[in-house]
Amino acid sequence: MNSAFRIFKIRNFFFLFSFLFLTLFSSSCSPKTKLPVKKLTLVNSEKKEIVVKAEVAATFEERKNGFMFRQNIPDGTGMLFIFEKEQILDFWMKNTPHPLSIAYIDKNGKIRDILDMTPFSLANVTSSTKVLYALEVPQGWFGKVNVKVGDKLRLDF
Repeated sequence: MNSAFRIFKIRNFFFLFSFLFLTLFSSSCSPKTKLPVKKLTLVNSEKKEIVVKAEVAATFEERKNGFMFRQNIPDGTGMLFIFEKEQILDFWMKNTPHPLSIAYIDKNGKIRDILDMTPFSLANVTSSTKVLYALEVPQGWFGKVNVKVGDKLRLDF
């Protein structure tokens, strides 16, 4: 009876240890990190305000994965990348299956470029001038809401 109880305790300990190890290991390997979501306002040339719900990626760790592995990105949503200083930016679509458009935005909130990006492409999509922000949205969304180069991102976040 004593040895049966000891085997029971060892099995339970092993099960509990295995469960905790797998739980901790699987959560640390997850590519999805929850980013804060902000409502951003774009103002087009007709002074119409367009709201986009954007995940905000402000650190290197947050920016490095972007929309990788995301199968569906609904219209009206996006990701805003914030950098520490104005610079020429390059983005690519490695491991990104959803077609995107990117707006490169300067420190004053002015949209300097809007470019389309091809799913899974490793080609750089480069800003034409130094910018502080990049806003990725589903491809074609800027056109649908009539946002163009020269329009503004309201910087009230």
